[in-house]
Amino acid sequence: MGVPLVTGSTLRIGGDMVLGSRMTGCVGAVGVARHLTARKAIQPGDVLLMTEGAGGGTIATAAIYSGFPEVVDETINLHFLKACEALLASSVLPGIHAMTDVTNGGLRGDAYEMAETANCRIVVEEDELRTLVQPKVLAMLDALEIDYLGVSLDALLVVAPPEVAPEIKQVVGSAGVAMKEIGYVEEGAAESVLVVDGKIRDFSPRFRESAYTPVKKVVDGDKRDFEEMKAGVERAAEAAIAKKERMLARLRSS
Repeated sequence: MGVPLVTGSTLRIGGDMVLGSRMTGCVGAVGVARHLTARKAIQPGDVLLMTEGAGGGTIATAAIYSGFPEVVDETINLHFLKACEALLASSVLPGIHAMTDVTNGGLRGDAYEMAETANCRIVVEEDELRTLVQPKVLAMLDALEIDYLGVSLDALLVVAPPEVAPEIKQVVGSAGVAMKEIGYVEEGAAESVLVVDGKIRDFSPRFRESAYTPVKKVVDGDKRDFEEMKAGVERAAEAAIAKKERMLARLRSS
């Protein structure tokens, strides 16, 4: 792709495919941005556009664990990068309000975070949504009863005013990547909703991404209260910070 510096992720590397110790990566960036596509720039009246997606490591892991080897090949593509490259080089970029990748937590998590960050209501329509998931990938997810809205699809999600949407789709299409309009933004409470066959359905994010392997499904069977689990994470984070401070104080005193 001609990128001179490739950096990593703050997520664990390997996930279920790692046996024993895990490695943790880092994130980095070099350069100066001329236009930021931050979620806080989303405005009522905007539309949501999404590219086709076949997933990456998450889908490949689900396929390997569950005996769908043919699906792994579908995850090996450059659709996301080609779509980004085309948009970054186009004159339509300044008209885009926000761009994000549909990864951990899936579209459920992204839509919720965008609505909360921009303080608006995001409406996602399922009509065109399923057609953007690679057919073999979608068939596997359906067969394994994995919520496709809660896993990483490695798709590009773009939020922009409706008047520039046609040009955005044209630019992405010129890179050989399919893109469709999947929803819109309106004034209202900071929430995200899903419309299926004209009816509003729950679109709130789960505590974590959809369970995509047998091991994760066992853990996912723990149906404790969402707020209780959030409080538990906060306690663990505070305990970790306190431990770090104790270690630093010990090192300084020595």
